[in-house]
Amino acid sequence: MREKIRYYKSYTDDFDTSQNQDYKLKRDYKWVKNDIFSKAFSGIVYFCALVFGSIYCRFVLKMRIKGKAKVKGFKGDYFLFANHTQPIGDVVIPAFCVLPKRIFTIVSPANFGIPFIGRILPYLGALPISETISGTRELNRAIEFRLSKNHPIVIYPEAHVWEYCSFIRPYPDTSFKYPVKLNKASFCITTVYNKRKRGKIPLMKVYIDGPFYPTGDTIKEKAKDLKEQIYNTMVNRAESGDVKYIEYKKSQDL
Repeated sequence: MREKIRYYKSYTDDFDTSQNQDYKLKRDYKWVKNDIFSKAFSGIVYFCALVFGSIYCRFVLKMRIKGKAKVKGFKGDYFLFANHTQPIGDVVIPAFCVLPKRIFTIVSPANFGIPFIGRILPYLGALPISETISGTRELNRAIEFRLSKNHPIVIYPEAHVWEYCSFIRPYPDTSFKYPVKLNKASFCITTVYNKRKRGKIPLMKVYIDGPFYPTGDTIKEKAKDLKEQIYNTMVNRAESGDVKYIEYKKSQDL
């Protein structure tokens, strides 16, 4: 059943890298594109991604979503945290969890270095992290703007794609400050892999849990509490997986 073994030195190792991994955003990059052309093109690109994604997720990944009612009946803006296990699927999996709402996803600028795909990512709803103070300010404004339009914001706290990873990697509290500062609810989706009766590729199950609200006196305490709630939920969900299509081992085990 096992396809391969991958060895890692740390949880921040990259197994899927672009040709321009050190891509830097242009100084005049706009996080919110409100001109008519951008809106129209974005709608077309997003629709095409959903069509392709529905075929890919259904017939290749064999995806099943559990718990959609938790977000469907929720009134209000929210963040959606997810484990990062599919280089292609993760672009659209959260979108299918919250339909008919449209998602916007916080991503690394390295994704913009991918030939062709990098150019259309802004129109798919990618919100790149910035290394500058002014860029970070614009990113925060874009997040607030999208939330005000009732669009969920997706975050992958693991940050790096580990394809078919069967466990939840430890991640920092950093990204959990967004819902704390903005006083928004959070949900999480956990992708789990199970054996299929036929075929080698595992069955993918996506569980939706939440809403989560932090406790604490400071932003730091609340972000830590929210991270722990979501991390523990993801870990518990991941335990229902029963297959390691790709096994990950620390390099010291060699």
